[in-house]
Amino acid sequence: MRIISLNLNGIRSASNKGLYPWLYNQQADIVCMQEIKAQATDMTGEMLNPEGYYGYFHYAEKKGYSGVGIYSKVKADAVIEGLRMPDIDSEGRYLECQFGNLSVVSLYLPSGSSGELRQSFKFSMMERFLPHLRELVMSGREVLICGDWNIAHQEIDLKNWRGNRKNSGFLPEERAWLTQLFEQIGWVDVYRKLHPETTDDCYTWWSNRGQAWAKNVGWRIDYQISTPGFAAKAQSAIIYKAERFSDHAPLIIDYA
Repeated sequence: MRIISLNLNGIRSASNKGLYPWLYNQQADIVCMQEIKAQATDMTGEMLNPEGYYGYFHYAEKKGYSGVGIYSKVKADAVIEGLRMPDIDSEGRYLECQFGNLSVVSLYLPSGSSGELRQSFKFSMMERFLPHLRELVMSGREVLICGDWNIAHQEIDLKNWRGNRKNSGFLPEERAWLTQLFEQIGWVDVYRKLHPETTDDCYTWWSNRGQAWAKNVGWRIDYQISTPGFAAKAQSAIIYKAERFSDHAPLIIDYA
């Protein structure tokens, strides 16, 4: 089973950059997308339901902002939009599709880089999301959460870690929150399970400033995080960089 996670930074922009021909060649079973930046009325037929796929979306209320989606080759048994938290759900940040005993989530955790107000909202979502993450682990289902978590967990997960210790995305509180997920609650960082020590080739996002892409000054902020049983099925993981569809790179993981 091939599962892809990708922050599109706008589905219309990514489409114009060749997303769909590439996607068809990947033959992924499930594709989780973040930062759709569109409403249903903006979507073409291909965006809504690419050939061979069912499409599911949770749009933000604000036009051209946030939003998440999932494409799957198999029709979902059930779809859950949002977390029943109005301020979070209005931004379209959580979408869960259930396939038998497997739940796949597309998640877009907020960025706090624009200022204190958004960082406060990010911390608020992290705090309120934590009980749900505990419930998912204890549900008896296998769960995979794909998405842009907007947090680099360890020093090996970003190029300039020394200069970013006081910046959103690498704050001690954010990193400790991820550590709690992995070491206390029981979630597994699937990429790190397969590649525990890789550094420069692990990045999934590059700033548009300062030639970050050309110099590979990147961050690993896109994850596939799963319950232990499903993580044990992971066989290989790659970060695709041959083409660029957004400022993020697709994270592709194959499971048995």
